[in-house]
Amino acid sequence: MTNKSKDKGTRFESGVVAYFNENGYPHVERRALAGNVDKGDIAGLPGIVLECKATKNVSVGPHMAEAELERQNANADFGAVIWKRPQKPIADAAVILPLAQFVRLLREAGR
Repeated sequence: MTNKSKDKGTRFESGVVAYFNENGYPHVERRALAGNVDKGDIAGLPGIVLECKATKNVSVGPHMAEAELERQNANADFGAVIWKRPQKPIADAAVILPLAQFVRLLREAGR
């Protein structure tokens, strides 16, 4: 990964944190790097692992596999990829998670 790519990812993660903070989630923050026991990029949402990707094209399979591994590392209930859509603001980022987890999330939300 180049410094430019890393900087882009850091900016996106910081933007995602700011978006959560501005929308009623004051405890959300960037997670410190943890090497091979990574638990995602964003902390502060109990039971949820978020993996942020600021790539031109989303690689759904590999990105979801990474989020799933991190979900297992964190012993979390849900694991999702937040992908920055090119030329779009943070609020338009896509959230990608397995259908089974989405249905479970809806049930737990009373929907």
